[in-house]
Amino acid sequence: MIEVVEFILGDELYAIDINHAREIVDMIPMTPVPRGPVHISGLINLRGEITNIIDLTQVLNLSYSKNPEERQIIVLMPEVAEGSNAGILVDEVYSVISTSESNVESIKDDIALEISEYVKGIIKLESSESEKDDKLIIWIDIKKIIQNLLEKVQ
Repeated sequence: MIEVVEFILGDELYAIDINHAREIVDMIPMTPVPRGPVHISGLINLRGEITNIIDLTQVLNLSYSKNPEERQIIVLMPEVAEGSNAGILVDEVYSVISTSESNVESIKDDIALEISEYVKGIIKLESSESEKDDKLIIWIDIKKIIQNLLEKVQ
């Protein structure tokens, strides 16, 4: 079984491993980082800890649909960001789900997706009677995304 935090970015569902998420917070005022990388939305003071906020829409080349004040932050475990305090900006945290690994399909590398190196798989959940189609969730490797971002900075 795998457990993931499911969230919305733009019009799509994404997920990260639950053990990579420390907490979920509603949007709080951010301090911009002058001349900072485009993927850093800013810094927040979260109960006395300065936390870098990463905008996944910039990293994954997506658009977001929510008003910036309505977005949420998934604060990551420090070990995901190599000991740093970091969080990711998402449109909305949807739910926490548990599913069997048999519901995860890998994507082919030959499908020229710009984000394919960051995708662990596609989680396919069967629809209920009220839904017409199965629900597909893009399961991303947030640890790999953070490591690649850190390598670019060094």
